[in-house]
Amino acid sequence: MKESTKFEWSKVSLITVAHFFHDIYTAFLAPLLPLLRDTMGFSLTFAGFLSVVQRLPTLLNPFVGMLAERTKARYFVIFTPAVTAVAMSLITVAPNKLTLILLVLISGISSSFFHVPSPVMMRKVSGNRVGMGMSFYMVGGELARSAGPVAALGAVELWGLNGVTYFIPTGILASLLLYFRLRNISIAEDVSSSHRLDYLKTFKSFFPLISSIALILFFRAAMKSALTFYLPIFLKSRGESLWYAGIALSILQGAGVLGTFFAGTISDKIGRRSTLLIASIGAPTLFFAFLYTTGWLQILALIASGLFLFATGPVFLAIVNEYKTKHSSFVNAVFMTTTFLIGAIMVMVVGLMGDYLTLETTYIVVGAFAFLSVPVVLRMSKK
Repeated sequence: MKESTKFEWSKVSLITVAHFFHDIYTAFLAPLLPLLRDTMGFSLTFAGFLSVVQRLPTLLNPFVGMLAERTKARYFVIFTPAVTAVAMSLITVAPNKLTLILLVLISGISSSFFHVPSPVMMRKVSGNRVGMGMSFYMVGGELARSAGPVAALGAVELWGLNGVTYFIPTGILASLLLYFRLRNISIAEDVSSSHRLDYLKTFKSFFPLISSIALILFFRAAMKSALTFYLPIFLKSRGESLWYAGIALSILQGAGVLGTFFAGTISDKIGRRSTLLIASIGAPTLFFAFLYTTGWLQILALIASGLFLFATGPVFLAIVNEYKTKHSSFVNAVFMTTTFLIGAIMVMVVGLMGDYLTLETTYIVVGAFAFLSVPVVLRMSKK
């Protein structure tokens, strides 16, 4: 299949909508953590463990990528929103910790099957504007993470903990809609039989690039976990209300929408490395501004932080999906595995640090640590 150089707006929009429908449910976990901690009585370490459980299935991503090259992987994109919706909408009524872990794990498996093939699908319909296409893709996810906290907390406010389950039909209907609109978009590469078994060779050639990306992710991931996953708990520990904490998370994610929307397109114009450098300097600087301000200044700092914090996402996706290979789904899967595993480890580390050092001290440490990503970016190719 020869890929068009045309930017296909209708298909780009549909894939963006699919990303939104899926990720709005995974965004329920962070804002509901304070309520779940109150009802089940678990520590920050266990809260971090839940995030690890949700990301654990990413270990299977390379195999999902191989599978995506041999099957009609568009159906992964179509039906996973329904699976994730059911699992995440039931977490507030989980009778015990084991059930909660199981539900979060199911959502993680579903998420892997969505996130491996969907960027490849987006690349195929973005023509020669891959950065812009990945910006739209990431906007779908960030809009979901912005709307998710408000939706989840709104349901609890109106109907109690059981209210979150009312979102299940929406997820199922979303998958039905996607079935009728996305079922004809192909994802699988035109891979000849002689290229089907050279995954190890592909990984070896991809390793220098993914190792640089992994280092940048490593230095930034703790700060990102602190400012997203733990933000409601952090603000509540400072005496803010649950609603304020949830709205603050939505504001951050909303700013992230703008950051992801513009970053990919900007990187098409000024280069991937230049965009990464700006984001790597700007994010931790504004993170400290958030820590040491209050009131409206703090909200403004949070918005500015979101712009830079999420800007790297579409740039990394563009870099990975522009990599010349017959195994795009596999390469994308390796990237996704790297991203999610580093994120899972660091969210656990932040939880442990928060238990032993307090979240206030932890935030200072992770903000300083994020500046170490700058030298790594400077060593990357200018292309």
